[in-house]
Amino acid sequence: MFGTEQKAADCSEREECVAAKAPSRAPDRRVLRTQQLLQTALISLIQEKGYEALSVQDIIDRANVGRATFYAHFDNKEDLLVSRLEGLRASLQARQRQAAQATRTEDRMFAYSRDMFVHVNEHRTVFRSMVGKRSGAVIQHLFHKMLVDLVREDIKAVIPQRAGGATPYDAVVQLIAGGLFGLVLWWVDGQMKVSVEEVDALFRRLAIPAVKAIPMTPPV
Repeated sequence: MFGTEQKAADCSEREECVAAKAPSRAPDRRVLRTQQLLQTALISLIQEKGYEALSVQDIIDRANVGRATFYAHFDNKEDLLVSRLEGLRASLQARQRQAAQATRTEDRMFAYSRDMFVHVNEHRTVFRSMVGKRSGAVIQHLFHKMLVDLVREDIKAVIPQRAGGATPYDAVVQLIAGGLFGLVLWWVDGQMKVSVEEVDALFRRLAIPAVKAIPMTPPV
């Protein structure tokens, strides 16, 4: 969108622009600081005016950085949003990998769900703005996709035990991920007082027996 000359002129530190665009190098502290500044600006603006209404210009004005600095780190506001969700995805995937060593199916499946509900509860106001009923479709799509990816890995692990049925594997993935997504929206936007332990137990009580009971065709 912008030429390299303009980026170099606008960027406060040329070295930071180069580091941000170099995939083989770990980001240095200046890069991480700038990315966190932009992410914080994004979240505060989402809370104020919603994701759909805000622009890149709004973000760089709030973060007080140059336009070229923004584009040295991110392609657009959706790219910035994805970077914000990646931290949560990484922590849930780490919990999933840890639980994969468990012997019982009940302990392996959806082991990350409580961690997710804890995270949502600790950032309930921000989360309600980001993925609640008043958020944008893009945010909901990205969050739903993260849940689909996590659920797919869990169900893939039990396929050998359940193969042989007529139910498509991915249909079960979509069913469980969609149910979890809806449960999160109901929980963050609802008036009913439900604790982390209660909502997590509710999800597991509904999801695990369903997966164990459905014979599935393995993924292609």
